[in-house]
Amino acid sequence: MIEILRILAFPIGLAIVLRTISSAIRTFVLPRSVNDALTRFVFRTSRSVFNLIMKPLKTFQQRDSVMAFYAPITLIMLPAVWLVLVLIGYMFMYWACGVDTMRGLFTLSGSSLMTLGFATVADWPTTILAFSEASIGLVLTALLIAYLPTMYSAFQRREQFVTLLEVRAGNPPSPMEMLVRAHRITGLERLNSFFGEWEVWFTDLEESHTSLPAINFFRSPQPHRAWVVAAGTVLDAAALRASTIDLPRNPETELCIRAGFLAMRRIADYFMIKYNPNPQYGDPIRLSKEQFETAYDTMKAAGVPVKPDRDQCWRDFAGWRVNYEAVLYILAGITMAPGAPWLPEQPWQLVRVVRPQRNKK
Repeated sequence: MIEILRILAFPIGLAIVLRTISSAIRTFVLPRSVNDALTRFVFRTSRSVFNLIMKPLKTFQQRDSVMAFYAPITLIMLPAVWLVLVLIGYMFMYWACGVDTMRGLFTLSGSSLMTLGFATVADWPTTILAFSEASIGLVLTALLIAYLPTMYSAFQRREQFVTLLEVRAGNPPSPMEMLVRAHRITGLERLNSFFGEWEVWFTDLEESHTSLPAINFFRSPQPHRAWVVAAGTVLDAAALRASTIDLPRNPETELCIRAGFLAMRRIADYFMIKYNPNPQYGDPIRLSKEQFETAYDTMKAAGVPVKPDRDQCWRDFAGWRVNYEAVLYILAGITMAPGAPWLPEQPWQLVRVVRPQRNKK
């Protein structure tokens, strides 16, 4: 019976090691958005712990100071979890090769994995296993070291635009404030190139925040800033420009909106979040007509040229916002984003793991 168990132990251990390597490759190496179950489990478990820590906290500033550690700590936990799984997998394989005691299995596997070298082996099969385990340990550690500069480079690109938005849209950022300031300082026509730049930003956001998923939870250096809030502000400003501002139609504005809602849907797809992939013109939105009319009156009083038919403006604005509003609110809750005029603070939540309805557009 023991001999049969030893024979079965080797493929079990090998499967554990191969599954761990697959998780590392999917998370750190594969240049596309692949949702790995093991990585997701680590992030969800860590988030549950952080939610418990935040539960008694009353203010957003207190919760934000705690959540600032969530992504960095969880990211460091990932290699630790992988190393533990590799250690356990090789313990199974060493047992299959004849190592008998639990202490001997742990010592040999740990010594090989950490390249400590104080546990010696005599036979060829065990020696080969020890060398392969040491190689895997080095590779997993090197992957994290190589991964961090790439991720922080993407983080820096993201935050540069988020920080610059405060200059144009105030604090917290407001789409109405952005349009009013543009009208007073540079002229609304200058926003065409601005929306073109944010179209590129949204494209980069989609690529970086799905291939480097941990970056979604890296918080901005200032508590009142967040990439989700910045994205929502720009999309709302573009929707107002396309629907309400009395200027000739501008393709950069509409392309920015499309790039924005596609990017946010791709991020939602990565997290397996359910949403309506085919919203229609006329579908209801959470933003009220009264809020829109207040913005309309504010811009009109500031001298911003607005179209005279405010009811049609509202219908057109809602027709643009319906493409991104639901996903925007969900991502705001997942990332615990601060509130803004048209993006109230959402209840913070764990990622709901469900199969997404794929966008067919």
